[in-house]
Amino acid sequence: MQFAKQTVIISGGLGDIGRATALAFAREGASIALGDIKSLQEGNVVLNEMRDLNVQGHYQQVDVAEAKAVREWVAEVEDQLGVPNIIIANAATATVADIHSLTAEQWSRELRVNLNGAFYLTQLTTNRLRDLSLPGRVIFVGSWAAHAVHSHLPAYSVSKAGLRMLCKCLALELAPHDILVNEIAPGYVNAGLSGRMWEQDPLLGEQAKNKVPIKKLISVENVAEQMVYLCHPKNQHMTGATYLMDGGLSLL
Repeated sequence: MQFAKQTVIISGGLGDIGRATALAFAREGASIALGDIKSLQEGNVVLNEMRDLNVQGHYQQVDVAEAKAVREWVAEVEDQLGVPNIIIANAATATVADIHSLTAEQWSRELRVNLNGAFYLTQLTTNRLRDLSLPGRVIFVGSWAAHAVHSHLPAYSVSKAGLRMLCKCLALELAPHDILVNEIAPGYVNAGLSGRMWEQDPLLGEQAKNKVPIKKLISVENVAEQMVYLCHPKNQHMTGATYLMDGGLSLL
């Protein structure tokens, strides 16, 4: 139970990666705070899984694109579970459309959720850690799309590129406070929008797998395990880094 007496806060906590990450940390004894735009009923399903693992859980409906909502969420989590010292900025949305098809509203929404939301969450939580002289770990859930052009996902790609620089800026500022900040950048994850497309059309999934040099798709459990690794107490020197797990896609 290497994360006993620690609190993990996860935005986008009811998504595929968020839920898998919550369960991975819960199995290691951490209290789990989840935020998402989904219903309280859906949140309770995951909270019941937390209870089965004998850990505390908390769910709150929150739109991370709204700074006030994030501030209220973080305050409620601290009141219920204590100050979060492992922060996972995971909430994201994606629109499949090229630049000339993308609407202004879609562009704005993606940047507000994917980038602004990550900023609000990490700024607020790490401010509390710094004020209280507590160590911490921050993980930004990025993407290989931050550095590889995805013409069908321009807003998503731009938001993830911005997220990568936010990670580096925050890492440098927080390094003297023993708060390590890193990005995990997955490639083809068999979940979310991609997973649903591949489920509906298995041929597309097979084609995606064959594009990956190691010929494997990433499971949400794979991503969650690597986040636990990045936050391990023995990881004391890695900060401002991008942990790229794309099966070699970036080598092409």
